[in-house]
Amino acid sequence: MRSQLAAMFLVFSLSANAQTLSGAIDMHTHSDPDGVPRKIDAVDLARLAKERGMRAIVLKNHYEPTASLAYIVRKDVPGIEVFGGISLDLTVGGVNPAAVEWMTKVRGGYGRVVWLPTFDSEAQVKLTRQQRPFAPVVRDGKVVPEVAQVIAIAARNNLVLETGHSSGSEDLVIIQEARRQGVQNVMVTHALTNPGGPLTLSEIQQAARLGAYIELIYGGLSEDLLRRDAEVIALSERPPWSCQPTWVNPTTLSILTDCWRSTKD
Repeated sequence: MRSQLAAMFLVFSLSANAQTLSGAIDMHTHSDPDGVPRKIDAVDLARLAKERGMRAIVLKNHYEPTASLAYIVRKDVPGIEVFGGISLDLTVGGVNPAAVEWMTKVRGGYGRVVWLPTFDSEAQVKLTRQQRPFAPVVRDGKVVPEVAQVIAIAARNNLVLETGHSSGSEDLVIIQEARRQGVQNVMVTHALTNPGGPLTLSEIQQAARLGAYIELIYGGLSEDLLRRDAEVIALSERPPWSCQPTWVNPTTLSILTDCWRSTKD
């Protein structure tokens, strides 16, 4: 009963927030052009987000960089901030420091996010028992040299570093190294619906205590997801971190909840 009440509270909170998207930032949008079907292209998505009063969107593609796309969309849809990034999957050479470095040089400087491997992560490939190449991020409890180089580039250029589809244990290693090198903004990518293995509540707490943002995002509602989201949000009552549902994607009805470190910590 307690979890059901928490889930109901979450739904009502999200419904209220869905009416007030003013100033919201979506850190995780997928749109055309892409190699898989999408419901909307990047230009129309930016227009829709602008109409709803949003401040910014981040264009994500698993297989190609989006800094150039962000530049073009900004020209076509002024009045909203549009950013891109790079997902370090095999199509860009895996964990490829040179690709990240080049993204920082793309005109406009709108390539602001680096996702460590997603669909080509070791965690996801092994969890799904696929027999194919992958891009490793951690070995023997330490980030691999290429990841350390990418983290250094992120720190030097003040990029957002996302953990991609790494496992929970890998996330914690990545976050520690990122903080050690001075990365200001680290985000655990969709922590509860991670294809590389959902994080436990304990791992989420550890990640938040290390200073990471926790992204909770999904494309459909279910009682189990609402219950787990409610459990994570309930942790906001216990420092050093807090969570809050922030908005509902107007095109896909996906929900984004941001968790951040308490200023008291």
